Amino acid sequence: MRTRSIALAAGKILLAGTMLCAASVAYARPDTRAMTCARTQALIKSDHAVVLTTGPNTYDRFVRQFGNECDWPEVPVSTTVPAKDGECRVYRCEEPINLPD
Repeated sequence: MRTRSIALAAGKILLAGTMLCAASVAYARPDTRAMTCARTQALIKSDHAVVLTTGPNTYDRFVRQFGNECDWPEVPVSTTVPAKDGECRVYRCEEPINLPD
């Protein structure tokens, strides 16, 4: 009887671990290289700010051009990311360059 309850507990733990792994895959960062530029820009526009994978070991947070997604004193700055159909113009938050007086 005790062996059966241990096996049942182990089965529940295994099931929970499997479900956790499946959930983490479902919420993986979208990869700009697998999306068209239009899809990448639409995703950023709809979510206002989103973290996207841009390469095998790189990712960044991208934002709408106009909005409150950047923390002060950062502002949206234009950059490009690789997309399925070529380079894609998007925005990320950066501190503005201080120009001399």
